[in-house]
Amino acid sequence: MAKDYLGEFEELILTMVGALQEDAYGAAIAEEIETRLKREVNLSAVHVTLYRLEDKGFIKSKLGGATNERGGRRKRIYTITSAGMAMLRAMKNARVDLWKMIPQLKISGS
Repeated sequence: MAKDYLGEFEELILTMVGALQEDAYGAAIAEEIETRLKREVNLSAVHVTLYRLEDKGFIKSKLGGATNERGGRRKRIYTITSAGMAMLRAMKNARVDLWKMIPQLKISGS
């Protein structure tokens, strides 16, 4: 059974899998994190985290088609599961509840 929370990097990777959808594979996830968050990530760390999230049931994977630019190798494409979406929703709600406790942060729509 999966634990009730994720570490920060696991949450980040799970969020990127959900956001990238059919383009969610290791290198694309790492590139998106570096581009959007200006944060360097190790591709091996991304892959290890993807495997861990898959073991927990938050994502699933399948092999994509072989491409010439990859020398005929296939990409492993990840998709978020309903359990993964439920985890992201729970984590988002918990964070928003905490942010609401800070008077200096005005959360719109709350």
